[in-house]
Amino acid sequence: MLPDLTALEDTRLIKLGHISLTLGGLLSGAVMIGLALGLAWVVTRGIRRLRVRARRAAGGLYLLEKLAGYGIIVTGVMMGLSAAGLNLSSLTVFAGAIGIGLGLGLQGVVKEFVSGLVVIFDGMVSVGDYVELDGARGIIAEIGPRATRIRNNDNIDVVVPNSKLIEGTVINWTLKGDTRRIHIPFGVAYESDRARVREAVLAAANASPFTLPETETRKSQVWLTGFGDSSLNFELLVWPTLDAVKRPAAMHAAYTWAIADALDAAGIEIPFPQTDLRVRSVFGHSGDDGLEAIGLKRPRPAPRPAGAAATSTPSANDAAEELSHPAEDPTPEAGAAADDADR
Repeated sequence: MLPDLTALEDTRLIKLGHISLTLGGLLSGAVMIGLALGLAWVVTRGIRRLRVRARRAAGGLYLLEKLAGYGIIVTGVMMGLSAAGLNLSSLTVFAGAIGIGLGLGLQGVVKEFVSGLVVIFDGMVSVGDYVELDGARGIIAEIGPRATRIRNNDNIDVVVPNSKLIEGTVINWTLKGDTRRIHIPFGVAYESDRARVREAVLAAANASPFTLPETETRKSQVWLTGFGDSSLNFELLVWPTLDAVKRPAAMHAAYTWAIADALDAAGIEIPFPQTDLRVRSVFGHSGDDGLEAIGLKRPRPAPRPAGAAATSTPSANDAAEELSHPAEDPTPEAGAAADDADR
């Protein structure tokens, strides 16, 4: 039996010049490549789980994960080819031909692969960053060999070629710093007290749980930005938490809702587009008397009793609730960490 196995292993399959491939060599090479793939999977998975737990060094660990995976696979393939009986030094001409083929037929694939390596090493965009480019906005979940996967807050994955991150304009909302200043526009009626508007809106903004405490350089402000057709136009400038910055739509909606509740509680009118028709004289009457003469009477609001304070119960703010309870990290690595925690 043993001589038969030995003969089977030495069975020559292909002989091209100085290259001789045997069945035993091919089996040895396949085993080594398989072991390299398995080792790469184990190492990258371990580093990935470590990266999920150590959020501060996520960028460096992601770089280490990719380098370790690629390095182990390339080394295993080279060792497998050598064990199979291929003299790698004799493949120089063949490798040159492959290089020409890659340059002509697979230049797009090579371009995206090299772009992915540049993105990983550059550090301007990393896994976990909240970015915006070409209409896509979300958290970078994965930087692959061909494309980058961006997951938005609606749990939709957007696949963007790696070259887009290098050649196009990318807005990285979380590159450096712990927050960003945002602008929330709103309008009030012209007869409103501007100081009262400012006081009510600032109080609402500072009472929000996702507003950072004020410092000398970061203060919530209310700006009067213009005079609209039917309203005084204001903007609330506020510094939210980084978790809120990653959810811009919910953040904008939450602050807008809080502003509306604050203005209602203060008795400040939120106007709507309208057209005023001024009648100088009708049947010899003018003003309210003229309107009454043609059957129209301007309604007058009931006067508020002296000393009575405006009261209003804040309504349910779904956007604020979402910001107060952020969802888990959308990357698949977070699910793997959760599985480990359950175990």
